[in-house]
Amino acid sequence: MTNSQAVADEGALTRSLKSRHIQLIALGGTIGVGLFLGSAGAIHKAGPGLLLSYAIGGVAIFFIMRALGELLTYRPVAGSFASYAEEFVGPFAGFVTGWSYWFMWVVTAMAELTAIGIYVHFWLPDVPQWLPGLCALAILYGTNTLAVRIYGELEFWFALLKVITIVALILAGLAVIFFKLGALGPTASFSNLWSHHGFMPFGLLGVLLTLQIVMFAYQGVELIGVTAGEAENPEVVLPRATNSIIFRILIFYIGALVIIMSLIPWDQLDPNMSPFVLMFDKMGIPGAANIINVVVITAAASSCNGGIFSTGRMLYALALNGQAPKAFGRLSKRHVPAVGVHASAAVMLIGVILNYMVPKEVFTWVTSISLIGTLWTWIIIMYSHSKYRQAAQEGRVRAVSYKMPAWPFANWAVIIFLLIVAAMFALDADTRVALYVAPFWFGLLGVGYYLGRRQP
Repeated sequence: MTNSQAVADEGALTRSLKSRHIQLIALGGTIGVGLFLGSAGAIHKAGPGLLLSYAIGGVAIFFIMRALGELLTYRPVAGSFASYAEEFVGPFAGFVTGWSYWFMWVVTAMAELTAIGIYVHFWLPDVPQWLPGLCALAILYGTNTLAVRIYGELEFWFALLKVITIVALILAGLAVIFFKLGALGPTASFSNLWSHHGFMPFGLLGVLLTLQIVMFAYQGVELIGVTAGEAENPEVVLPRATNSIIFRILIFYIGALVIIMSLIPWDQLDPNMSPFVLMFDKMGIPGAANIINVVVITAAASSCNGGIFSTGRMLYALALNGQAPKAFGRLSKRHVPAVGVHASAAVMLIGVILNYMVPKEVFTWVTSISLIGTLWTWIIIMYSHSKYRQAAQEGRVRAVSYKMPAWPFANWAVIIFLLIVAAMFALDADTRVALYVAPFWFGLLGVGYYLGRRQP
């Protein structure tokens, strides 16, 4: 994105998102189906060794977010990943990054809509899985046509509900473990993490095979970058939000899973049921399972809401740069990129159709496919950051005080790790579909970029 376009971008979008909005939007986008539902299947693939997967993935996320925070401090604009890719890597990289991030969130939203249908089955097992997802999409689509300040406020409270739930789970679990309360008290113990066939019952391979769902669970943390064009005082707010979001996510993810597998041995968890719902149900607290099911539905809806928000902004940024139809660059009277929101929500309807046609396979398919776009985005963040730091050292761009540590070693180590995660798709027949979709998607982008450049 050129400097003039960046100015146009910042002048058009209203900077009305406060620090608390940005932190909770990113937290809400990350804490969703990956933790509340995807962790159930991952536990059965790795046992307590899943904690190691989350820790390894968390280290990578730390460096990704610090790199992104440095770039955001340098130039806070909407569609940040595409902007940095274009500036420091090249126009084609910016084009691919912007469209791949849009694609990733569209498919992620399909996963969240799928999860909503699964959660509703807890109460209404006979309701078709596609119907609750369709209703949720209609409501969230309407929310995203409101002014961004209203969206930020709604998402703040949605995300706060998820945070309160996880904190309540951790505190209640600790009370059960230490004071032997309730039906789970007699058997609850941290020793459950290693006493049932060991800490890694499926060995290192089990840990590696869960990296896909672990990194899917972390996706959304980079939403801070999408909010950059609408943040108040971005040079102060964005670094602060970046630092806090990293540690909060690690505490919530690893802390919650430690408690769950300490209360209920991993081999007694139902891989098809949210471990959060199951844990509170087994605690014997009246109505607790119903309450938690409401929360996890809200969590999925919140994450999907963040997806609609981010896709609209990414199409807006691409249009400003001449890499998407000009219509996506127009704002509504409420200063919302409404055309991009309309288009993204329409494509998300494919998720509803998939839930009608292949309800059993759709969740694994869409999570795997969406992670391809995420891995590309994270790789390009690390590579763009490396090129930016080099340019800053040579005095070609402005250096900032907020820096990612261990450059350039950390950049290449994280990129190699993300490529290993991508290679893991080949080991599972269900996730292998992503490797079939990826060449088609990037080939389609190549054709689109070539045709776009030929037009006057």
